[in-house]
Amino acid sequence: MYVCSCFGITEQQVRQHAENGACTPRQIASACKAGTDCGSCVRRIQALLGRGAYPRPEIAEPVLSGLEEAA
Repeated sequence: MYVCSCFGITEQQVRQHAENGACTPRQIASACKAGTDCGSCVRRIQALLGRGAYPRPEIAEPVLSGLEEAA
């Protein structure tokens, strides 16, 4: 099913971008332009992302900051 008719982006494409690390509508927009034209799909993108459905990579895999590496 299409999420963004302006750019022809499907639910599956949004889910794939989310699995690849896009966890906000803005990051989805950067990946595929969905939500950047008329904006009517942004709420649907938010619903597909869901709260906690696709955890942010920095939460899932802790990364050492520059301070911790220097210690």
